[in-house]
Formats: sequence, C-alpha cells, structure tokens
Amino acid sequence: MSCRPDNEVVGIAFPRISKPVDDPRSSLLLLCSQRRQSLQWTLWGNSGVFSIVGCADVEGLGNSTVFFFLFLFFFVPVKMHFSIPETEVCSGENGSTYVAYNIHVNGVLHCRVRYSQLLGLHEQIKKEYGSNVVPAFPPKKIFTLTPAEVEQRREQLEKYMQAVRQDPLLGSSEMFNSFLRKAQQETQQIPTEDVSLDICLSNSQKVTVNILTSDQTEDVLDAVATKLDLPDDLVGYFSLFLIREGMDGGLTFVRKLQEFELPYVSITSLRSSEFHILLRKSYWDMAYDADMMDNRVGLNLLYAQTVSDIERGWILVNKDQHRQLKSLQEKGSKKEFIHLGQTLKYYGYIKFDPCITDFPEKGCQVIVSAGNNELNFHVKLPNEQMKEGSFKVTRMRCWRVTSSQVPIANGTTNPCSSAKCEVKLELAFEYLMSKDRLQWVTITSQQAIMMSICLQSMVDELMVKKSGGSIKKMLRKRHNGSIHRTDSQQAVKSPPLLDSPDPNREQIVKLSTKLSSVSLRGISASNSANDISGNDFHGNYAFEGIGDDDL
Repeated sequence: MSCRPDNEVVGIAFPRISKPVDDPRSSLLLLCSQRRQSLQWTLWGNSGVFSIVGCADVEGLGNSTVFFFLFLFFFVPVKMHFSIPETEVCSGENGSTYVAYNIHVNGVLHCRVRYSQLLGLHEQIKKEYGSNVVPAFPPKKIFTLTPAEVEQRREQLEKYMQAVRQDPLLGSSEMFNSFLRKAQQETQQIPTEDVSLDICLSNSQKVTVNILTSDQTEDVLDAVATKLDLPDDLVGYFSLFLIREGMDGGLTFVRKLQEFELPYVSITSLRSSEFHILLRKSYWDMAYDADMMDNRVGLNLLYAQTVSDIERGWILVNKDQHRQLKSLQEKGSKKEFIHLGQTLKYYGYIKFDPCITDFPEKGCQVIVSAGNNELNFHVKLPNEQMKEGSFKVTRMRCWRVTSSQVPIANGTTNPCSSAKCEVKLELAFEYLMSKDRLQWVTITSQQAIMMSICLQSMVDELMVKKSGGSIKKMLRKRHNGSIHRTDSQQAVKSPPLLDSPDPNREQIVKLSTKLSSVSLRGISASNSANDISGNDFHGNYAFEGIGDDDL
C-alpha cells in the first residue's frame, strides 16, 4: 500500500468500539479480534500517512470470533517483480572497468546501474524520508570486490530495490520512479528528443502522438487523450498496456505500463514489431460504463473494445445474441450494443494465454480470464474432461508471485547461463474453499504478474467502492471530476470450482489460525516456488469470511 503524505489522520471507529491512532506514520491496518469478553489489537507497522474512511465487519468465521477489518482509502504501488539476476563488467570513460547491476522488471531488463548510482539514490531517499524509513543498504568497500563479494552485493542490492518498491511511501515516490526512468533512458542510450509514437485502439486503428522520448506513462496517456478529445474526467478510466500480437492475430497482455518507465523507450528497446502499446479501459465494475457512455469519445472507445472482445471470442455469444448484436451494429445503436454486451458472459474480462495449474490436479492445462472480481478457469483434466469454475477475489486471503530461472530445453543438463535460461513465473493464491478450509492454488504462466496486477486493481476498486471514494483518485490521476457510483451489476455468475479430489493437497486448516499470519509485503523474488513464507504474502483487504451456505 502507498499513501499520500498530505492525507489527514482521523480516529478509527468500529461498531461499539473506538480506538485512535497515535502515530500516523506507523500503521496501515488495524485488526480487532474479539473473542468473547476479551479484546486483542494487532498493529502492522509500516511507513506512510493515510486517511481512514470507513470500516466493516466480517462475520461467520467461527462461533466465538468476530473480525472487524479497517478499510482504508489507499494508493497502492502496483506489485511488479524487481530483480537483479546478473551483473556485467563494463568499461568506463577513462578506460577503467566497473561492475554494472542489471535491474529487471517482470523478467525483462529495465536498466543497468552502478553501485554508486544506487548509493546516490539511497542517500537522497534517506535525506527526504529519514533513516528509519529507508531499508538497509550494502556498505561501501575500500578494496576491489572479489567475485564472491560482487555476488553478495548483487543479492543485497536486489533485496534493497525490492524493499523500496514494496514500501508504500518509497515505492510510489517521484524520487524513486524518476531514478528508474532516467536509468532506463541512459541504459538504452536514447537521447531526449521529439518523436512520434503509435498507440493502438481496440478497433485496430492507431493514434499517433507527438511526445518526448523522456515522457513518462501518464504524459503519454494525456497526449493520447488530448488527441482523441477525451475529457480529463474520463482519462482515469483508461491505462496503457504493452501487448504482443501473434501471427494468428491473438493478443497477449504483457503488462500495464507503469509510472517508473518511459513508454517510448520501453517499446523501442524490445526491437520487435510484435509489440504494441494499447489503450484500454482499466476498471472492472461495469457500473462505470454509464459515465463513459455519456461522452461521445468515451462511448466510441467502449464500443470499439466491446466489439473487439466479441470478435476475439473473449465474450461468449450464441447465435441469437449474435443476430441481435449485428442488427444493433448495422443501426449504429452503440449504447444498445454495449447494454446487450453487458449481459453476456465474460463481458469486460481479460483473457490470458493457455498455461498450467495445480487445481484440481497437478499439471492441468488451463485458460484463465480475469474480470467481475474473479479469476475464471477453463481447466482441461488429464482425462481430457473440461471443467469451468471461478475463484472470487474476495475469497483470496492473499497471493504472491514467485520467479525462478530454468534451463531452456536443449538436451543438456548444464546450469543456467544468461543465454540458456528463462524466467519461470508462478502466481499462487490462498483460497477460502469452505468455511474453515483454505487451500493454495498455483498458476504457472509468463503472465503471472499481469494476473497479479488484475487482482490488485480489483481489490483496489472494491475497497474504494466500500469507502464511497473515487477510482480516479485510486488510479492516482491528476484529472479532476466527479463519478456517479452505483452498485456493480453482475449479469452472469460463473460456477464455483469443485473441491480438489487430490488427496495430496494441503489439508484442512482453521481459518482463525491461518488469518493470524497475514503479511503485507509484495511480490517475492524467491527462487523457489515452494518457499511460501509469510513475509512474501500479498495481503488482500477485500478478503471476506463466508459460511458453508455461501459456497
């Protein structure tokens, strides 16, 4: 979580319980566990100042336990996977050599930096935010480092970068993000100059904007909005996505472009015509469609996306519905077309490439789609039988992404080298299968981090809706405007997944025991997908307790 430092701190109010916060820089979440007549308060420490906007209670977790969760209006730095998997020996201007540390984001090289540059960043952060906030930084060395010491420093710097990014205050700071943008530009050796950049729309048309190579993601989004004549109060509904288009026309979402990168540099550095930048709506609640349809440009963009999703098969349409849609399309009835689309299955979902899951059995092929506050599974079992079901984000206690380097199949058993290995990503989430049973579900996919970003944005939207806040503020856009908020319409519900028949899966555990280990850290860089430690969990503030009758 991240917060704006100018937010005001207020008291925390629970039903029949009230407790103030004395230190506004020391807490993000306060959990009250009431067991019979006793009260137990648990405070998670973290830096940042925040506003408390509401609270809600979650019941049904046991006869003697009632949990009260504090819901905060917060600004979350999107969970990205930062790593420094390798170093390079580079030549300096005077002929000397130095060690460069390659910072990867989501398994792709983002920038190459020296120790002295990171030390400079560390000193700036410490000066701005204080020594108590900044994580530990590897110390200077007087003599030239040995290979073992270089490796040790690499590991320490990797942990440092991950800690800064995961910190709610530091990870979203302009100081940190501008450092990464500058380092990205210097690494790719792209000077600051005027350029043209093509942005794809859902209908395969392109919008060409004139920008600077040093313009950040929000600047490029603003330029696109200006070119399209999209009102400022609707810009926050959209994001820029990096996509890859296959030879068959298939679309793969790589990631959502972030505040720490320069879109022109990001797309240019890939050096492939397969990659494009796509403008697409970034919200999940179809209730916001009404705001979009009140504006001509917003209506056209939403209509184009709906048509595209139907044509790609992301939205399921039967023959009768297809006939109705075609008739509305011929009449130019865009609003009616969208309204009909809202009633169709998987409207507003993002569909991911085929991947592997361990649910309900290990090694199952699955197609995952994200939308309607859930991950939907189309699973192919070992016996060729197809199963469909969904995992609601409100039933996920926490999730995490892990990465590991695995050899590319080449008939040898040699260890990984920079040229012979690839990054393996896994998304694992702990799901409330029944009233007292939590179970881990794992997805192995190169789009694992994009899935995690989808889950995080769903949680953000749910939390803001509970608070009565605005998703424009949540998305940290500087555009002002009011949003008419209505309850989400869930036109189609996917069936819940059946219990796993695999007897080797995790056994039943009591929810009260599991819940006590929630941690608020972000994505892990662990090299072991099985190393699921509490410190690496991504806690879910929209988690809801349920009873057996709710399943």
